[in-house]
Amino acid sequence: MFPTDRPRRLRRTPALRRLVAETSLAPRHLVLPMFVADGISEPRAISSMPGVHQHTLDSLSAAAEAAVAAGVGGIMLFGVPKVEDKDENGSGATDPDGILNRGLARLKVDLGDSTVIMADTCLDEFTSHGHCGVLGENGSIDNDATLLRYVDMAVAQAESGAHLLGPSGMMDGQVGAIRAGLDAAGHVEVGQLAYSAKYASAFYGPFREAVGSSLQGDRRTYQQDAANRREATHEVELDLAEGADMVMVKPAMSYLDILRDVAEMSPVPVAAYQISGEYAMITAAAQNGWIDRDAAVLESLVGIRRAGADVVLTYWATEVAGWL
Repeated sequence: MFPTDRPRRLRRTPALRRLVAETSLAPRHLVLPMFVADGISEPRAISSMPGVHQHTLDSLSAAAEAAVAAGVGGIMLFGVPKVEDKDENGSGATDPDGILNRGLARLKVDLGDSTVIMADTCLDEFTSHGHCGVLGENGSIDNDATLLRYVDMAVAQAESGAHLLGPSGMMDGQVGAIRAGLDAAGHVEVGQLAYSAKYASAFYGPFREAVGSSLQGDRRTYQQDAANRREATHEVELDLAEGADMVMVKPAMSYLDILRDVAEMSPVPVAAYQISGEYAMITAAAQNGWIDRDAAVLESLVGIRRAGADVVLTYWATEVAGWL
């Protein structure tokens, strides 16, 4: 008890605080999400995400090499096809010459195994309706027909050079279907970072611009309801039973309680995605002089790690790795 107990003794100097810090943040914990776009001749700024761009194949390669040089743990790649190349079934997602598969192949040639190349395994960027799956006759998502498309997409991404696939569509049975499809095609070594607890969120807004989304309506029939907590661990349990190698909680900052729950029960590594709206909020507040940008970025990432994330996907990955 006070005055004998004085916790401030261990906060007195930066060296003392560093010595007793319970949570660490290192470049290897960070994954950089990147966008590669078809039909552009130079990088294109994303207005709602200042500092983030849609890349050409050449600029993608250069930015990815810079991330690896900074020590970032991996790259998560999203493809942005030309509008005229979108269709009802998202055929560009499985075309070896589709922009995402070409981007993966370029990263594999340039980077090899020096980093972890990850692919977004979802149809939404490639469908004319903007949904993550195939539409049924009544206009709703046909879960099981979508699984067949995911398997084809997964095999194409594995053949393009991805180390980890990121099934993010929240279809029932997607991890098991993809695992069976990969194994049957001889890709037993390719893993899955399952987007196991992915919530329908207002914070995805800037991402829709980043991928040129064609979505009309919402995704609430397949992404989770923000009001639900136990449902997340149920989804994780199902993905683990189906063979997920890693699991993810998305978004991160508004769902730290979910992240803690998942970290406490998961036998495999847990990732969390600091999404576009979270990036945009901090960036906009800093641009207005309301907060210290760099301090807020670090605090947000440490908070995600403290809640239990082994891996954090963040658009600041390269920059923060340089600070660390």
